[in-house]
Amino acid sequence: MHRLLVVLVVCLVPACSNSDSSSNTTLGPAETSSPVVGEPESTQTFTDLERTHLDTPVDYPQTPPVGGPHTAVWQSCAVYDVDFPKERGVHSMEHGAVWITYTAGLPEADIAVLKSLAESGKEVLVSPFTGLPTPVVATAWGKQLQLDSVSDPRLAQFVTMFDDGPQTPEVNTPCAGGISETD
Repeated sequence: MHRLLVVLVVCLVPACSNSDSSSNTTLGPAETSSPVVGEPESTQTFTDLERTHLDTPVDYPQTPPVGGPHTAVWQSCAVYDVDFPKERGVHSMEHGAVWITYTAGLPEADIAVLKSLAESGKEVLVSPFTGLPTPVVATAWGKQLQLDSVSDPRLAQFVTMFDDGPQTPEVNTPCAGGISETD
């Protein structure tokens, strides 16, 4: 009898954990899975992303890219102070990385905030990126959030939600072990 009660409690508790979270849900038009709970407001969703490996540069429709064809080698999750091939960043996101990109000239104090997010996360990649639409952009496979400031609380929420999150095509595949070079 006690085992049955424990099983019932374990099964019922998650269903009660966040009853009004549906107001934070963002679904893409082609998304067929359950709604993602806890997405930061204004997160964009992109679906039907190709996952092929290529040996050539890719012209992605988003800046930075949110997924799609990529190289067979990924960029190791770390903090970088220069750009690296975007095709390797896309492969890292396929492995569950959140790729936080920032514009050149971002103050050192702001870069320190990004470094702390990378250190506290499981699979986080940080780098400058040329041509961003806003000073900071957080991207995970099929998800993107454009931000004006590193102090925006949605940045940490994005990292928490999508670091090896439910959108990851290859969950629990380490971002470590890739390339650390930037050329």
